[in-house]
Amino acid sequence: MNRKKVILPILLCALLVAFVSLFLPIHKVFTFTEYRTDHPQTYYLKMGDDREFQIRYVHSIFLTDVIESYRVTDQHAIQSLSMQYEDVGIGLPGYAEEGESLSVKDGMYTLTYDDNIIQSFVLFVGDVNADLAFRYKGHEVNLKSYLTRGKSYTFRVQRQSFYQLLKGVNLNG
Repeated sequence: MNRKKVILPILLCALLVAFVSLFLPIHKVFTFTEYRTDHPQTYYLKMGDDREFQIRYVHSIFLTDVIESYRVTDQHAIQSLSMQYEDVGIGLPGYAEEGESLSVKDGMYTLTYDDNIIQSFVLFVGDVNADLAFRYKGHEVNLKSYLTRGKSYTFRVQRQSFYQLLKGVNLNG
C-alpha cells in the first residue's frame, strides 16, 4: 500500500512536467509565417543570447547587396538599426527623414534609425534569382532554399512551445 502512495505522486509530477515542457512557450525563435493563406506554414530559427540579426538581399534593380540590421527588444519587438547599400534610388533613399541619419563612407550609404520599433513585418520572397539571406550569430541562412518564391511571410520574434516547434519547419539545419 505504501508503494502506491509513493508511485502515484511521482507519476503525476512526471506527467505534469511532460505536459508543461510540451505546451509551455519557452523557446525564443525567429518565425516566418506564410501570409494570407488558410493554412499557414511556419518556418523558424532558434534564438540564442545574441539579440542582433541581419537580412541581406540583392536589390532587384541595382543588383547590389542591401543589408538591414535589427535588434530584438526585451519585449520581443524588432528594432530597426540600420540599412546599408551602395546605390540610391528605388527603395534606397539618398536622404534621411526625421528620426534617421544618413552617412556615406567609401561609397557605402548607411541609413541609421533612431527609434524605429515594430512588432513584425511582412517579407516578400521574390521570384527572381537574387540572394535573400538571414544572418544570425555568424551564420547565414539562404531563405530561398526554404521559403516559397512569390509568397509573403510575416516575420516576428516569438516564444513557442515544443509542440509548436514540431509543427513548424526548422531553418537551423
